[in-house]
Amino acid sequence: MAVIARRKAENADNHHDLTKAEYETLADFRYQLRRFRSFSQSAARAGGLTSRQHQALLSIIGQPGRDVATIGELADRLLIQHHSAVELTDRLVALDLVHRDHDRDDKRKVLISLTPRARKLLARMSAMHLEELRRLGPQLAQLLARFGS
Repeated sequence: MAVIARRKAENADNHHDLTKAEYETLADFRYQLRRFRSFSQSAARAGGLTSRQHQALLSIIGQPGRDVATIGELADRLLIQHHSAVELTDRLVALDLVHRDHDRDDKRKVLISLTPRARKLLARMSAMHLEELRRLGPQLAQLLARFGS
């Protein structure tokens, strides 16, 4: 991972110097992302969840083509270690937000799925998030368009 970051930094050194406008665009883009993250963290707390628990629920149901995830997929999507994903899953099970089952074809795989309670909570929170994204979307789209020019 450190090698990849170093190569990206070296490649960045080979590119042109950034203009003041590019710095301003990057700063504003990061600001808008922080605003959304702050909104999301507050919404999670209001729903009785931590931000990571909310992210986990969304990651599980948001798996492409299915609404279950393995512990490894959850760890990957949340950018956390496998053992941390296990601990997070344990907490979600204790809160009656996820079920843990063994895969029928491969008993070594543990599949995580949302409980009806979690689905209801996540639906409410996701509607709020989509509304906020619709509000911030035009600003983010303008900033992204400025990156392309």
